[in-house]
Amino acid sequence: MHDDYQTQRVMRKNRVRRRGIYLLPNLFTTAALFAGFYAIVQAMNVNFDYAAIAIFVAMVLDGLDGRVARMTHTQSAFGAEYDSLSDMVSFGAAPALVMYEWVLRDLGKLGWIAAFVYVAGAALRLARFNTLLEVADKRWFTGLPSPSAAALVAGLVWIVDDLGYDPQPLRWWAWFITLFAGLTMVSNFKYWSFKTLNLKRSVPFVVVFLAVLILALVSWQPPIVLFAGFVAYAISGYVVTAWQAMRRRRVA
Repeated sequence: MHDDYQTQRVMRKNRVRRRGIYLLPNLFTTAALFAGFYAIVQAMNVNFDYAAIAIFVAMVLDGLDGRVARMTHTQSAFGAEYDSLSDMVSFGAAPALVMYEWVLRDLGKLGWIAAFVYVAGAALRLARFNTLLEVADKRWFTGLPSPSAAALVAGLVWIVDDLGYDPQPLRWWAWFITLFAGLTMVSNFKYWSFKTLNLKRSVPFVVVFLAVLILALVSWQPPIVLFAGFVAYAISGYVVTAWQAMRRRRVA
């Protein structure tokens, strides 16, 4: 009888704990949300380099909150919903508004249409991700992830502002990248999720050397290296999908 009472007591505690709100992972999510809000404010104040950097900071924080939740076993339904809302601000509204204030405003209707397509693409991408979370293949993302799309938009702003170039001659490139990022988010192209990457496994020495080399390159020219990396990742979805289609045809 006493054992049954203890078991029920533990079950009640666990039930309350799962329904609670955990502080640590949600602090990272709040910090990511603040970074997205800060990017919007800085774009309104014409500080586009700060705005772009803030979006990349939000990406780092967004990657940490999920890992912290899994490591500390503090995952919750509230945290998942809060993370999606934060992503919508940091990787949906913020990049579109930063790009619009930066150069798309000068294109009139075409400018705000491209910005809206990006925002709508981010919202649809997040909604689809949440609905397919339990059944999707963990190895792949369907459509370009919203943080990567934000990196394309913010990376272009950061590079041009860092080099001191006039953005006006590049306004059509900015329009194309914004539209490309928005449409690719809602595509069916497959992108490697990196979730199967095992950091605890031993690796050859050359892998460690490559990691050091990448860190050195990022510290040397952060905007150029990061932008180039995310451009390659965005194109990889088209390559992987085309390769899988060709493979299915050969099998058929």
